[in-house]
Amino acid sequence: MTIKSLKTLVNEASKEIKTISADEAFKMVESQECNLIDIREIKELEKTGRVENSVNISRGMLEIFLDPNSVYFQEGKLDQNKEMVLFCAGGVRSALAVKA
Repeated sequence: MTIKSLKTLVNEASKEIKTISADEAFKMVESQECNLIDIREIKELEKTGRVENSVNISRGMLEIFLDPNSVYFQEGKLDQNKEMVLFCAGGVRSALAVKA
């Protein structure tokens, strides 16, 4: 099995996902059209701060939190009727997370 480089994985993911600008995400949050999900690790948040109106679900826990049968999902922190907008520090993890 050939292992793909990170650059290749991100390029492939980018072809299949919708990418929006920070301004577009801000407008979606302001108009309450999306769930803004910060997938950075807690140590990053402690160092750089949180983004207002976002929910933190670290990349490692994303599939667990977004499983409709999980206790986390059923807590109702996310609105199932709104688009999910994921972000991280540089866009790499969020691109791969959306693809997953």
